[in-house]
Amino acid sequence: MEVSEGDRCTRLASWRDWVSKRNKTGRIVERNVMWICSISKKITSVWHGTLVKLLRSLYTLVLPQGSKELRSVEQEVRWRLRRLKYKHLVFLAESCAPFMKEQHSKELLAELLMHLERRWTEINDSRTLVSMMTMAGHLSESLMNRLEDKCLELVEQFGPDELRKVLVTLAAQSRRSVPLLRAISYHLVQKPFPMTKGMLLDLAYAYGKLSFHQTQVAQRLAADLLPFIPSMTPGEVARCAKSFAFLKWLNLPLFEAFTQHLLNRAQDVSLSHLCSVLLAFARLNFHPEQEDQFFNLVHEKLDSVLGSLEPALQVDLVWALCVLQQVQVAELQAVLHPGLHTRFLESKSPKDQSTFQKLVHINTTALLEYPEYKGPFLPASAVAPSPSPSNKKMTPLQKELQDTLKALLGNNDTGSLEVATQYGWVLDAEVLLDAEGHFLPLRDFVAPHLAQPVGNQPLPPGAKRIAFLRWEFPNFNSRSKDLLGRFVLARRHVLAAGFLVVDVPYYEWLDLKSEWQKTAYLKDKMRKAVAEELAK
Repeated sequence: MEVSEGDRCTRLASWRDWVSKRNKTGRIVERNVMWICSISKKITSVWHGTLVKLLRSLYTLVLPQGSKELRSVEQEVRWRLRRLKYKHLVFLAESCAPFMKEQHSKELLAELLMHLERRWTEINDSRTLVSMMTMAGHLSESLMNRLEDKCLELVEQFGPDELRKVLVTLAAQSRRSVPLLRAISYHLVQKPFPMTKGMLLDLAYAYGKLSFHQTQVAQRLAADLLPFIPSMTPGEVARCAKSFAFLKWLNLPLFEAFTQHLLNRAQDVSLSHLCSVLLAFARLNFHPEQEDQFFNLVHEKLDSVLGSLEPALQVDLVWALCVLQQVQVAELQAVLHPGLHTRFLESKSPKDQSTFQKLVHINTTALLEYPEYKGPFLPASAVAPSPSPSNKKMTPLQKELQDTLKALLGNNDTGSLEVATQYGWVLDAEVLLDAEGHFLPLRDFVAPHLAQPVGNQPLPPGAKRIAFLRWEFPNFNSRSKDLLGRFVLARRHVLAAGFLVVDVPYYEWLDLKSEWQKTAYLKDKMRKAVAEELAK
């Protein structure tokens, strides 16, 4: 009995499932080569839907790249692209685009993406839209832009799983589309979607990866995740803590629950998961109520394996312990050993330079906060600050603060701006006050915080060295006046170096309108710092 071309194509398309169950692709191709040859001769009579399924099947059969039959089907698909329905184009994008990219069918892929982009207005359902963003959006920047526009139009139709897929897709491609993120956030807040633990974890990851801060969404995620904590694995706890750390969102009940959960499952917690949680705590400067038990667990896990970890990870972990004031002498010695820091000192890559900067902070912690620590330390040549780039753009707060300080000091000898210290931190300004509150010439006196001091006179009795530290909006936890761990460490080091600190946070500076107010603000801050020191 004669078999129609449509039946032949349908049967060939069904072989794809057979191939996935058996590892005898070569035999299958050999047995059915006659079917393929027969179809390729009458390819023009095959229906659209069957044609695209046939192409998928041929890709799955892993035919040779020079196969005449495969090229024949690909060419027929190219000729018909304009006539195919949009659902057929979507099918090709979903099931064939990866094969096209791998098997050098780039011309067909390029034409497919072009037609998808030109006909994007034909998308009228959320499933198709989300599928296109997930499967084809990363292949074309212009197509992804169109799909984002369509998302804004159809976002009201999205359910929680579709919102999750869109957010994860944006995060995977690092596309911070603010209008779309705002629209999704609005619907997440306004609609009481029931969400599973997996959805909540994915949403937290996406918002954290994209650094998109939306207070109500963060509050809902934290509140909805809290009941799921007992059922989470240590890996899920680590992932969740990391996501909220990227968001700079410290929810105390949630983070206390993380701590308790890890302590309850201490035997099951791997070192990698514990490291992720520790780094998240350090970023947010979070000190759990059960601080002793938690850090005993950390030291117990690190005790025998710290030296065997990747050097950069060793530095990150010890730096985190320095931020949280929980580092031990043996851990300081492990990372300040010359055998470890030499590789970072000689490297020019930004990542290694960032790691070395953390080593300088660890060295400062050992020098200023651990008098019992006897060495090793970083060499003096290593901690000497490198010159800052001359083209570095100043922030508005930084420029206004410097202009106000210049007007206040009046003379370059009585103060310094942008003071790079050997402790790894840059002071916005430094001044010396005598016992009566008058400015002293900086260059005449010893300055142990500088790598190359210029003066040699000791400070007169009662003199105070004052550092001005500017705190920008990104230096704080989200919706909080609490500094992130890195900047808490900076402030602590400056105090330990013998300075009185004048903090200039952005939220106070913004309230000052006139130059007179700004000058009076700095004078008042200096008087308060001196008064607090005298009152101790």
